[in-house]
Parts: sequence; structure tokens; C-alpha cells
Amino acid sequence: MATNSLKQHRIGWAGTGRMGFAMAERLLKSGCDLAVWNRTRAKAEPLAELGATIVATPADLADRDIVFTMLAGPTDFVAITTGEGGVLSNDGCVPAIMIDCTTVSEEASATVRAAAAAKGVQFLAAPVSGNAKVVEAGKLSIVASGPREAFDTALPYLEAVGTGASYVGEGELARIVKICHNVFLGVVTQSLAEITVLAEKSGVSRAAFLEFMNRSVMGSVFTRYKSPALVNLDFHVTFTPQLLRKDLDLGLAAGRALEVPMPVAAATREIVQSMIGHGFDDTDFSELLTLEARAAGVTLKPENVKVDDGL
Repeated sequence: MATNSLKQHRIGWAGTGRMGFAMAERLLKSGCDLAVWNRTRAKAEPLAELGATIVATPADLADRDIVFTMLAGPTDFVAITTGEGGVLSNDGCVPAIMIDCTTVSEEASATVRAAAAAKGVQFLAAPVSGNAKVVEAGKLSIVASGPREAFDTALPYLEAVGTGASYVGEGELARIVKICHNVFLGVVTQSLAEITVLAEKSGVSRAAFLEFMNRSVMGSVFTRYKSPALVNLDFHVTFTPQLLRKDLDLGLAAGRALEVPMPVAAATREIVQSMIGHGFDDTDFSELLTLEARAAGVTLKPENVKVDDGL
């Protein structure tokens, strides 16, 4: 994407946690005119070295053409957009388009969409798949829903953040797509844990087994990315068991509402619940491997092998 094409609109950004910071950084490095707000200002200030303007309140982003939000969850999202001092709090000055990349419920998203529409603001739900390392590698994927006109306008900026964006229709459809994605994430990780432990208990090292899997038709960007963690037992947090349980619950609730049987997802949800009950709190969801190994009577040890994560 040519840098000049990213100067057509003035961009605002609310939320510079690990993900938000990395995404905003990519926009800046692509040449965007970016103003940034974060509740803890110090977390946003390093972006000023790349040319960002740091503002004091979310309302200070209202004069931007497009405002992105990447926040902690639905409560923050609704407050920072529609609350006192929020992006939409000034009747005389609002952005043309708002884009939310936070993973929130359809209900929270619909609340903000209605508030935006009341002020003539187009709203895109645009949740993402990946973490800060994936962002830095330029491999973040985005799914978006809302007005097609707004998506077409925002697409150059979405492409600058990651590998592009998939448009799935109007309203909140992107939210259910993200939930479906995260349900699959849990199911795949549990299945991967089971077969990896089976191979190890048979006498095959995790490194050798996963090397084969990643070269086969069953390998994927995800299995390659998670292989170093499974081989060397590096379970620093990318996504917690509690967050995975929440998304499995949301997916199963949608399945009940739409009369879609989801027996594999339901079984995975209960395994994740068992994981939480066994004290897996401040860790990564990929420690499903550890729980599976315990159930199989296997004691895991780091293999201390350098493994390519594919990024």
C-alpha cells in the first residue's frame, strides 16, 4: 500500500495495550496522521517518537476522520465511545467512521452502533485474529461488518495493520465470525494436545512429531506458531483459559439459539473448565497440553529445541 494513500484521512486511535500499541505502530510506520489516546498516557507516549499526537481524552479524537478502538472489553468500549468525555460525546464534532477491533459481545457492539448512527457516524465491527507478535510480523487478520461504504473507505488502513480484512456483511456479523474463530481455536488446541501427548507417550519427541505435522496437509499457520510453546513448554500468556471459556460459552449460546448442535465444542468447553479448576489461571490456553499430559500419566519436560514459529 503506497504511503500517500494513507494520508487521505486523519486517524484517531483509542487503546494502546499490547495489541493496540502494535497496531497503531504499524499505521504510523505506514505514514498515517495518527492521534492516540490511552487511559495510562505513559503507555502511549512511545508512539510520539514515531509521529503520533498524544491526546488527553477520547473526546479529543472526535475531530479525526476515522477513529479506531482497541480496548480491554465491552465495559471500556461502551464507556470510551458513548460515555461522558467519550468519542461521541461532542454533538458538534464527531468522526465520519468508527472502527472497533475489540472482541466484545454483539450486544455491546450494537449499543455503540446505535449511538454512532444517532450522530451520523458509520460504524464497523472489526475484531482481529492474532496477538502482538503476529501484528509485528504483518500477519494479523481482520473480519469486518457494517456499512460497505465505510469498509471500502477504511480498507487501506485495515490492510496497513495486517494481511487485509474480510468483509462479511452488515451489522454485527463480524462478532459472530470472531466467536466461531475462537471456538475453533479451542477445539483445535485441545485436539493438538491430545495427539501430541499420544505421540510422546508412544516414544516420539514433541519436536519431531510437530515438525512432521507442520509439513503435512494438516499443518497450519496456527500449529506452526504454537509449536515452540508445546515443544519447550513456554506458556507465556497470549490468551488465557478464562477468555477461551468465555468465547466457548458465547459460541455454544449462539448454537443453542440457532439450533446448531456443537458436541465437540461443548466437550472442549468442559475440558477448559477443568483446566481452570486445576488452577491454570495466569497462563496461556495452550497449557491444555499440560492438562492432557497429566491425564495420560505423562510428565512433560522442555525439550530445549529451537523451533521455527513460521512468523
